[in-house]
Amino acid sequence: MLIGGVAANLYGSPHITTDVDITPSDHGPNLRRLATALRDMGARIRTEHEPEGLTFDASAEMLGRIRLLNMVTRFGNLDIAFEPSGTRGYDDLKRDAVTVDIRGLAVPVASLADVIRSKEAAGRDKDRLHLPILRQLLERLQG
Repeated sequence: MLIGGVAANLYGSPHITTDVDITPSDHGPNLRRLATALRDMGARIRTEHEPEGLTFDASAEMLGRIRLLNMVTRFGNLDIAFEPSGTRGYDDLKRDAVTVDIRGLAVPVASLADVIRSKEAAGRDKDRLHLPILRQLLERLQG
């Protein structure tokens, strides 16, 4: 499920983001598919000191043990948050999620209210800067 800045962009946010944030289901079969996709994308752990990233065990077992991954892939930066701030993860977010067609692919996207909830809970300066616009967008969508 798309979360974060790209999800906010799909609702009309003008803020530029440099990565894609997702919250995957942590059920076994999905973790195996995710592990395969990460290997196919050449995912590596993103660090400040290693521009190409660090190799890691992109296995379903490893994914089942972590809660957050920041990666670089051959397609760009990808962040995986199994439990984004202020949420209980995928099952919590899917209740109000919408499906968006992106180039013929049905993609689940967290609701704007959930994106806002997560950004509020994260409490980061960059999120606080975006919240007023996101709240205005939500008011328009609900109005």
